[in-house]
Amino acid sequence: MVFYRKYRPQTIEELDSKEVRDKLTSILSKDSGFHALLFTGPKGLGKTSAARIVAKAVNCEKRLKTTDLRPKKKPLKSDILHLASDIEPCNKCHQCISITNGTNIDILEIDGASNRGIDEIRDLREKIKLSPANALKKVYIIDEVHMLTTEAFNALLKTLEEPPSHVIFILCTTEPHKVPQTIASRCFHISFKKATAEELVRAFLRIAKREKISVEKDALFKISEFSDGSFRDGVKILEEIAGEAGNKKITKEMVEKIYRVTNIDSQTEAMIKFLLQKNAKEAIVLVGKITDGGVDMKYFMERLMFKLHETLLIKVGVSKEKSDIDLNIGDIKTLMDLLTKAHGKLKYSVLSQLPLEIAIIEYTSDPEGADHLPHIENDARTSLDHDSKKGAQVAPPGRGSPRQDILAQLIDKVKSQNHSIAGVLRGCSLKSYDGKKFVIEAKFKFHKEKLEDKKSREIIEDALKEITGRKTSVYFMLKS
Repeated sequence: MVFYRKYRPQTIEELDSKEVRDKLTSILSKDSGFHALLFTGPKGLGKTSAARIVAKAVNCEKRLKTTDLRPKKKPLKSDILHLASDIEPCNKCHQCISITNGTNIDILEIDGASNRGIDEIRDLREKIKLSPANALKKVYIIDEVHMLTTEAFNALLKTLEEPPSHVIFILCTTEPHKVPQTIASRCFHISFKKATAEELVRAFLRIAKREKISVEKDALFKISEFSDGSFRDGVKILEEIAGEAGNKKITKEMVEKIYRVTNIDSQTEAMIKFLLQKNAKEAIVLVGKITDGGVDMKYFMERLMFKLHETLLIKVGVSKEKSDIDLNIGDIKTLMDLLTKAHGKLKYSVLSQLPLEIAIIEYTSDPEGADHLPHIENDARTSLDHDSKKGAQVAPPGRGSPRQDILAQLIDKVKSQNHSIAGVLRGCSLKSYDGKKFVIEAKFKFHKEKLEDKKSREIIEDALKEITGRKTSVYFMLKS
């Protein structure tokens, strides 16, 4: 079994976020009880694990036997640590073991994405009325709850307003802004924030000790840099490196070698230099070298953004350090916006380097795309007309239209539909246009393939139809 599943936290104390531990301890220590919790935060931070721990804590047979022995007074903050041992599940009784194994019929885990309709929630409401089969509390853990439909949320709200005393809901989501306020307001909210380096290392040390992995603490902090604040991702990396290391002690240098990041700072500086020069060709060549060298593209982009963030703090006077990067605040903001979008698309990109390459092209291209618009056939002119410069509506292009106009308009139209496709178009040129055929010339093969994609082609053809007022066939070719 992989580490992140094998070593899922089984008690509150094993949860590596101190803030989450403290909040759960406080909630479970109160005599008043609760009927709904809302866990929010990015993936891989332990929301589902925490939900299962809560399910065990409210049903643990050992805890139930000792409940009457606990003080009836409301616990003070100073008492919380003392009470922590009382609220922890024993993980030995039938209820705890069956919940851990996923066989407890009174603990139901529901995928909000697959059970998002009103019929599923209505069915759930009917079953809620039934008392638990064996446990004290029925616990419904709804993962990705934001995926429920509006009608399903409305049905769930009625249950949350008047819940049966034997039911507890634990709602988990990575997108809390999509959860209606009427739902959120009826829950105790616990925010799972990205883990700090110290919290990640705490988790790594716990696993390393149990697996008898010999590792330097500096190496664990280096692993935390690759983890993006995610316990799950960090543990996966630790397992991968432990497999590579075998019986050898894991050192910081070994981690850097496996992830090939020893040269990352110089590559980051080189990339910023090419961006300063608006040199798209050299920047993309560097991306290719980084990819071929086996460097994790996600990590490289994060280091690049980290360097830009450092520069931003210097520019606004927050940091007293010196910087030799000649970017103004506006340039940094633009780059950070482009890189943030590119970083978010990494997960879904067929080619890991593509989002960064598109960001480079968007940043280095002229805002109006003029640097990438060569001669258009049929008497193209050399400048925009007076009305076009004023921002007036330009007539559908044809014989005698300004040569910069049609591709610039196309990019603007496409940008409102798809930012990435517009970015690729900025790196292309218009080979020819005779009123019926629109031929786009791409500099790179992967750009041509991106534009030839069915969805991309449809967006481009629809945009051209809006501009020209006629159906136009679009062709793509690779620049020789």
